Amino acid sequence: MGGDRVSEQQRWDLESLYPGGSHSPQFRNFLDDLETNATSFSMVLQNTPGAMQSPDMGLKAVILTMQDLSMRLREASAFVSCLTAQDVHDAEAKALQTRVNRIRATLTSALALLDERLQQAGEDSIRALLGDPELAPLAFAIEERIARSRRRLPAEQERLIARLSSDGYIAWGELYDTIVGRMTAEIEMEGRREIVSMGQLANRMTQAAQRDRDRMFDVWESRFAHEADLCAEALNHLAGFRLQVYEARGWHSVLEEPLEINRMSRETLEAMWDAVVRNQERLLPYLNAKARLMGVEKLSFYDVDAPLQSGAKQQAITYEEARQFIAEQFAAFSPDMAAFADACFARRWIEAEDRPGKRPGGFCTSFPVHQVSRIFVTFSGTPGNVATLAHEIGHAYHQHVLRDLPYLATQYAMNVAETASTFAEAIVSDAAIRAASSDGERLELLNEKLQRAVAMMMNIHARFLFETRFYDERKRGYVPAERLNQLMIDAQMEAYRGSLRRYHPHFWASKLHFYITGTPFYNFPYTFGYLFSSGIHAMAAAEGKAFSRRYVDLLRDTGRMRVEDLAQKHMGADLTKPDFWQTAIDFALRDLDAFLQLANQRL
Repeated sequence: MGGDRVSEQQRWDLESLYPGGSHSPQFRNFLDDLETNATSFSMVLQNTPGAMQSPDMGLKAVILTMQDLSMRLREASAFVSCLTAQDVHDAEAKALQTRVNRIRATLTSALALLDERLQQAGEDSIRALLGDPELAPLAFAIEERIARSRRRLPAEQERLIARLSSDGYIAWGELYDTIVGRMTAEIEMEGRREIVSMGQLANRMTQAAQRDRDRMFDVWESRFAHEADLCAEALNHLAGFRLQVYEARGWHSVLEEPLEINRMSRETLEAMWDAVVRNQERLLPYLNAKARLMGVEKLSFYDVDAPLQSGAKQQAITYEEARQFIAEQFAAFSPDMAAFADACFARRWIEAEDRPGKRPGGFCTSFPVHQVSRIFVTFSGTPGNVATLAHEIGHAYHQHVLRDLPYLATQYAMNVAETASTFAEAIVSDAAIRAASSDGERLELLNEKLQRAVAMMMNIHARFLFETRFYDERKRGYVPAERLNQLMIDAQMEAYRGSLRRYHPHFWASKLHFYITGTPFYNFPYTFGYLFSSGIHAMAAAEGKAFSRRYVDLLRDTGRMRVEDLAQKHMGADLTKPDFWQTAIDFALRDLDAFLQLANQRL
């Protein structure tokens, strides 16, 4: 009985949203209505342009309809993502995912026509539109949409690109998924040979003893070397498609689209990377100390994320202890944030049970129609699990403070999406370090924290350097696998300041992020989010609970401001200058000396 109760508390409640899971009649009715409405909306925009000027379907009505359809599509996508995550074998859920993707394609096609109509509207019409009390809260989203549409091709050409991308651009990304999904590796563990997936190999490599990790990395590299030609084919054609589209649109830099998606300027990006490069050497003593603690002269690429004591046993933290610890630490900053976190547990918004059949990883997704969130993790009682829970609750809190805003005013970009989550995780991680019961536990927790700094300031920087240089060469022709290896090694050596013993030449083949078709340059937003959150944390540490109100105000503006304006309004910071970034880095690395002091005591 008690065990059943514990299991129930660690399973999320989806029944209160759409009863019946993937067989829910209510959800199917919701999809039926959404599909009918999206199709009707598309037909109006395609076939009756005159209706745009009629009283019953003017620009205002079209924008509000678009907002409603987008919100409902987000709701549908969220529910299906929860179904597929909780049971990877749920065939009905996969069928629902296909249907949601079809509805999304219909709406995307219609929005290209909406963009054309917005471009054709005169300045007076747009001013009148933005002056309407019902649309005034959407002014940023509308003006942004108009500005972006003016930098694209005519609607019919954009729709043609979208249609061609299904069997071209997107298909190359799906081919990569197929290539990696079928890959397996044979490894030897404790005298036994077994066949594992590449995801399993990555996890075991991190936790393995040093000699086994070296051997596993050889297997990892050889398997990706075997598939490198196919991966290079996919990567080259993805890049080639993008470059052709950019050229047709008159875009001269591959960074134009990712910068616009993230609502930031080139000056801000350069200021951030300049600060990172100036501070990378500060991480070298940490990497050297970690190498000595692990008994090697220099770390290899695959050692950087390994724990100091591979395979060491840790006392398990119960789910209830995690709940109490998170709420207590949040309360020191914001009672409202603490109460919200506790409610996430009490209302069973969290899927945390450690059971087979779940997908790996963690996420938080919002249901804007119901104005709630759901969190997905797998909780096994480690300090890392507690940090992940705090991270995802931070995402949910971000969505919670936006709940009363119009949907289009809540659409924040990837680079600020990690603001609340990283901040929440940092609050809990710092508290765990303070509460450590031994120097050994504290050292391991500090190691985890500094690993994240290395990831954001070195690993992500290497990815950015590689991708930038790859696109430069791709403009001149096909870049073969051997050259991709060299570009990757060069980028890693530069970002890690030559501090490693072995690098990862096939990282470009093994990292999914290079093959994501929805978002180009899936790298620098991570570093931005990490350092932006660190800058916020520095202000919170200085001001205490007084900052919590300003923090909420900042979160509420993340979907309706460019990042430079957001930082200036709520923090008085100029992101195009080095000062903010230096302060953020200093705060992120404030525990470096404590780690080195404890490490030296061990050596």
